Amino acid sequence: MEKVVAIANQKGGVGKTTTAINLSASLAVMDHGVLVVDLDSQANCTSGLGFDSRTLAQSSYEVLIGEAHFSDAIRKTEVPNLDLLPGSINLAGAEVELSGLDFREQRLARALSGIRNRYDFIFLDCPPSLGLLTLNALTAADSVLIPVQAEFFALEGLGQLLATIKKMRQSFNPGLSLEGVLLTLFDARLRLAKQVAAEVKRYFDPYVYQTVARRNVRVAEAPSFGKPVLMFDGTSAGAKNYFSLAQEFLEKNASYVS
Repeated sequence: MEKVVAIANQKGGVGKTTTAINLSASLAVMDHGVLVVDLDSQANCTSGLGFDSRTLAQSSYEVLIGEAHFSDAIRKTEVPNLDLLPGSINLAGAEVELSGLDFREQRLARALSGIRNRYDFIFLDCPPSLGLLTLNALTAADSVLIPVQAEFFALEGLGQLLATIKKMRQSFNPGLSLEGVLLTLFDARLRLAKQVAAEVKRYFDPYVYQTVARRNVRVAEAPSFGKPVLMFDGTSAGAKNYFSLAQEFLEKNASYVS
């Protein structure tokens, strides 16, 4: 039984793409079939998994506007069991193009319907906005994973995201649930980080993951080599951190892997 998870937060720089790359890679090396869908025009998830989006003829953009089939655009990564639907700079104009198309909020869900059963988990790496690309992800997803940076403005805008999720339940996706809240870029040396963590847990308990994505040099370096941290330096604290997150994710989704 497959599950589609949107990784969303309209605030930029909170670790959405880092989470998408490293959580999916960790699950893949644990022998689960995983697909990552890059919906961001910056295509950082694509480059972080070793592809140059400028050289790819097909991407999530072509799939969304109906110019390519999902199966034709998917690329295998160097991580066994991990596939990618790459992003593209063309996604920057997709909001305008999608607005004039039929079923504009449901195009990703319709495209995914034919390939969902090929994977155990599908992660949708959303752009830092609540525009049509993110709405497509929320319509297609079974649940939403929200990365929250352990900094002063951590909760800023989360109310708007939660309101959007509620509207999506009412309008397009009644089964959409909250997968979990992940604290990211955490530095245990800082009192502020601990205060933010306590505040996030106060608001979102019991959805907050026990695993915290800590600041780590190897995690930050890995994307420039086009690799998940697990493939870049599997013995690093960052790799162990995301492997721990994957284990916790699987525990919460035991019904999907039994």
